Amino acid sequence: MALEEGARSCLLRFRQKLEEDIKPTYLMDHMISDGVMTVDEEERIRTQLTRKDQAGALIELLLRKDNLAYISFYNALVREAYDDLASLLHRDLPHISLNPHKGSSDGSATYVQSMLSEGGIPQRPVVFVSRPELVNRAREKLYRLQKEPGWITVFGMAGSGKSVLAAEAVRDHGIIEDCFPGGVHWLSIGQVDKPDLLVKVQSLCFRLEQSLDSQPLHRPPNSLDEAKERLRFLMLRRYPRSLLILDDIWDSTVLKVFDIHCRVLLTTRNRSLTDSVSGAKHEVEVESGLDENKALEILALYTRINLQALPEEARSIVRECKGSPLVVSLIGALLREKPNRWRYYLCQLQMKQFKRIRKSSSYDYDALDQAMAASIEVLPDEHRDLYKDLTVLQKDVKIPAKVLSVLWDLEPEEVEDILEEFVNKSLLFVDNNSKPYLYYLHDLQIDFLLEQNRTQLESLHTKVVRQYQQHYRDGPPTSGDEESLYWIRYLTYHMAKANLTQELYSLMFSLNWVIIKAKIMGPAHLINDYVEYGSILDQENSEVRSQFQEFLSLNGHQLEQRPFPDVVQLALSQPPNSEVYKQAQLQAQNRTKAGKLYFDLVNKSGVDNLSRLVIHPHQGSIYSACFSQDGTKIASCGACKTLKVFKSTSGEKLMEIPAHDDEVLCCAFSPDGRLLATCSSDRKVKVWNGERAMLLRTFEEEHEEQVNHCQFTNTSGRLLLATCSNDDIQNVKLWNLNKPSSQNTMFGHFQPVNHCCFSPDDKYLSTCSNDGTLKVFEVSSTNEWKTINVSDMFTDNKEDVFVKCSTWTADGKRVICAARNAVLVFDVETSDMLFEIRTNRMSTVQYCHACPTSNLLAIAFSNYAVELWDLEANKKMADCSGHLSWVQRVQFSLDGSQLLSCSDDQTIRIWETKKVHTSSAIRLKRDSDVLFNHEEIIVSAADNCNRLQVRDGRTGSVLFQSEEKSSRIRCTCICRQPSAVVLGQEDGTVQASGLTVSHLLRMLGCRIRRLLSPHRGLVLAVALCTGSVQVLEVPSGKLLATLQGHTKTVLHCQFSQNGQTLITSSEDATIRLWEWQSGKCRVLHGHKEQVRCFSLLSDSPNDSRLLSWSFDGTVKVWDTESGEKLQDIEAHHGTILSCHVSPDGFFFATTSTDKTAKLWHCESWQCANTLIGHQECVRSCRFSWDSQHLATGDDNGEIRLWSVKDGSLLKVCSRDGKDGMDSLHGGWVTDLHFSPDNSLLVSTGGYIKWWEVKTGKALQTFYTTGSALKKIHVSSDFSTFVTIDNIGILYILQRVV
Repeated sequence: MALEEGARSCLLRFRQKLEEDIKPTYLMDHMISDGVMTVDEEERIRTQLTRKDQAGALIELLLRKDNLAYISFYNALVREAYDDLASLLHRDLPHISLNPHKGSSDGSATYVQSMLSEGGIPQRPVVFVSRPELVNRAREKLYRLQKEPGWITVFGMAGSGKSVLAAEAVRDHGIIEDCFPGGVHWLSIGQVDKPDLLVKVQSLCFRLEQSLDSQPLHRPPNSLDEAKERLRFLMLRRYPRSLLILDDIWDSTVLKVFDIHCRVLLTTRNRSLTDSVSGAKHEVEVESGLDENKALEILALYTRINLQALPEEARSIVRECKGSPLVVSLIGALLREKPNRWRYYLCQLQMKQFKRIRKSSSYDYDALDQAMAASIEVLPDEHRDLYKDLTVLQKDVKIPAKVLSVLWDLEPEEVEDILEEFVNKSLLFVDNNSKPYLYYLHDLQIDFLLEQNRTQLESLHTKVVRQYQQHYRDGPPTSGDEESLYWIRYLTYHMAKANLTQELYSLMFSLNWVIIKAKIMGPAHLINDYVEYGSILDQENSEVRSQFQEFLSLNGHQLEQRPFPDVVQLALSQPPNSEVYKQAQLQAQNRTKAGKLYFDLVNKSGVDNLSRLVIHPHQGSIYSACFSQDGTKIASCGACKTLKVFKSTSGEKLMEIPAHDDEVLCCAFSPDGRLLATCSSDRKVKVWNGERAMLLRTFEEEHEEQVNHCQFTNTSGRLLLATCSNDDIQNVKLWNLNKPSSQNTMFGHFQPVNHCCFSPDDKYLSTCSNDGTLKVFEVSSTNEWKTINVSDMFTDNKEDVFVKCSTWTADGKRVICAARNAVLVFDVETSDMLFEIRTNRMSTVQYCHACPTSNLLAIAFSNYAVELWDLEANKKMADCSGHLSWVQRVQFSLDGSQLLSCSDDQTIRIWETKKVHTSSAIRLKRDSDVLFNHEEIIVSAADNCNRLQVRDGRTGSVLFQSEEKSSRIRCTCICRQPSAVVLGQEDGTVQASGLTVSHLLRMLGCRIRRLLSPHRGLVLAVALCTGSVQVLEVPSGKLLATLQGHTKTVLHCQFSQNGQTLITSSEDATIRLWEWQSGKCRVLHGHKEQVRCFSLLSDSPNDSRLLSWSFDGTVKVWDTESGEKLQDIEAHHGTILSCHVSPDGFFFATTSTDKTAKLWHCESWQCANTLIGHQECVRSCRFSWDSQHLATGDDNGEIRLWSVKDGSLLKVCSRDGKDGMDSLHGGWVTDLHFSPDNSLLVSTGGYIKWWEVKTGKALQTFYTTGSALKKIHVSSDFSTFVTIDNIGILYILQRVV
């Protein structure tokens, strides 16, 4: 369609005037958007040297174009405010039919285009991406104007795409035909004064009148009032069903000119503008940013680069500006001209150099900073200063109005009004879903404020701190509301930015601050503070900073417990020279005056914390955890079906994803750390964007059974993901993430495959299966290369061998696998086994991992342990103790400096490889005996080398250590009278020995003389798993007696009051009474199952009765003098687990697996009361010293207090608040003791607790490093407590007074 003669003649007639006035660059943007001009044509015009030459070239081009080009040029003049020039061309606008055939899509499009062109609607930008959800929302509001006039406010911050949205919303045939057949008319307003506004309204009126067939009858209006009436006449009489679009409105007074009862859509940064006008009102909020894919699409279109081929800087630019359409478009246009400046413009964004990001289009402002400053300039002066204070806010942090009320020293209601103004002007955003409302800035707004106020940052942060100190002079806010959360979380940040170092030291070196922040925020934020501000704190005292950080890192998992633990009690376990301990000790001493209970760990040197950080990320077992490539992040997953990512330095959570419909069995980082893979019992494999928590791909069709393991290749060169499953045949697969299905399946295993692992160079994949083999596949061909029959290495046992996992040494020459209780090392080339690491037969190897940078191998066990082995020396280098359940996974960081382990105990421990203790560390067994002698404490127990040790409890020094026994030591007891120690063995023998004071003096010196002289030495009995019992002299170790007779393991041994008789019980169902010095023995037969324990009915030397109880459910009473069975009581239907005799000798109590406890008369031997109420096995019982109360504890951690008189229930302890292990006491309640005045009760389970008997209220808790405490030894004055945990750590606790 050639250009009409009238239009051609008009261009020629006014050519000189056009060439003198127009700026072709701005006009050509619109014409390219309209599709009437190509980019090549634009480039040819741009090559002209002067603006006038460019204008002449544009006119020449138009003369060769068609009618649509002329119309587009006319609309561009209107859009760029060349109203006088546009009026010259208007008379000769070509006529295009506005009545298309209904069935013609081309006609419909032409109709819409013509209608919008007539109305001056801007065409789509040169680069356009759709935002369908937003457009549909706007169109839904437009349909509401179909029946009646009204206002639609499209609002959002600068550069959010409001104008493009408004134009796109009306670019629809249905909207125009159904709602606005009279047309759509666009008027750009901006920041104008009254004369400029009058000119714009005159121009609109002129355009409306020109569109009518008749000539204009009126002169231009001379005032705004006259212009308003003229516009009212035109819109109501001549264009009754039309839409007026007002673009970029800043002032409500402007709207009053258009308050003429017509249909108006306006774009603005201030959503409250329509409050000043009448009529129906609707709103459309434009989000501040595009999603990443849309923003990348804009950059791709501008730069003519395929979306997948965009450089990494493209994604970084989008993230840096949070997808701002303005910023992305500005940079895209700049890159179109300078395509090699990706890195440059990213740096300008990161350095907040907004002036460098200048326009290359007709946007209203020369540079990005001007666009943002324009919004602030319209604020009143006093509000502008308040807005400047928001410079101190961090990105992505939302604050309540109360925080700003403190900062501005204004009433909350006044602050809310100011914030509402900021929100209405799109200078601030509000989260309406939270109560109270939370306010936040866009990243670009924060960046702009930082750039504008960079010389005042320190003073602005100082103002925050001083206002806080003034408002909270009596102490920090602890309410836990949003205001409190903000101050507790960010006060240290403001102090650091304000350079208020003394205030920062005082705050962060205070145990009170640790208590408050840990209780409100949890430990991770605290630890992160010590890491982030470590360089500042170290200038004051690096040692104190290290002490606080270490305390939090090692106790963080306890600080996540609810109810919240007593931090002062936790801190009392710190080393005596620690500032944390000193502050805790002072607080404990002050609080004890008010009746609080605190306990000091006396033997601090004996309690070693090996791990650097302990975190509790999940509720439920943790099956997998892994480091990111740079070691800064850790991902974890498990039974709770979620995937979590957190900082490896502090445990601060970065991301949490509900990942699968069932347990998540494995997670893995990609080599660049950007992707995360997960696999699950739900048979799905998923790949996530690890930075934005976005699901990228789900593979769910090919594995038909649970997927056990997933791993990425070690390098990004050719990124593949390997998975293995419980499928019978297709159980190992390789995935290319760009394909919807697996790339290859590796065949060879015909039973479940538990693990797969790439070699360091990614050439091979090793797989481990329940079929007893380890296979190695070539990755490139997926062919099986080698098969190693691991099951052949286990010739001693015909049971199936399940190969759990495999790992490669750093050089790729050896592959290591785990099966049963062994780790086997093979040469890859020859398949020969080089050596094996055989471990405790009572535990299995769960996982192993070879260090990428050394010869170390980490091994995880089912007995809660982690061990480090040197593969060159085949020697154990370290024991990493601390987990309380099976350890499921271990992994070194890529640089080998860190090791993580995760466990069924719901914790992840991070260890510093170089600092873990060596295997020479001695651990004690839990079966022990203790002698309290004035201020001295003697502890007797076996160690992990199966030697008997006698230690000074206060100093930890070893007073005696026997040689290693050939049979496992099961129990030990100290004779309180003569000097001997007895030990019982599994071989059925008992041994005893004697001691001389002169020998003591020679070996141990005068202090030990004071220690042992009241007893003339020590005699210990040691029982062994072989059934034998030995009696030893301490400290000489002289064997006094070996007592043989038991045919099975000796379970308990005890000396009589006079020390002449040793009583033992065994799995052989007998009790033996030994005159150990002569070797004479009396055997008590009668029980049908093992006898775990017994008790003398009285301390009186005249009472020779003995009470015994057994797994057979019976209690028997014996005369120890004659060996006669006095009573045989069928006490319970289940196993009897404990028994205790009341101090007054009138009653004894029994507890059982039948979930009951019973009270028995010692005279009639009849059951006085059956105590019913426990929901689990009743594990322990103890009478009070006045024999009035009985305490019972069960396997759910519940403790009940009963009246002995009538068997009534008095109190239930521990009913509230289960711990992380889903128990009320961290496990079974295994031991109970009353204080001498019967007011207090101490109990052991997973930890130690003290209770107030009267109320049943917990008074204090001591958390041991390990768990599963068997018993606690209590001094007669209830001031000293001794126990050993399941990882062999001895605890001596002294009550603080």
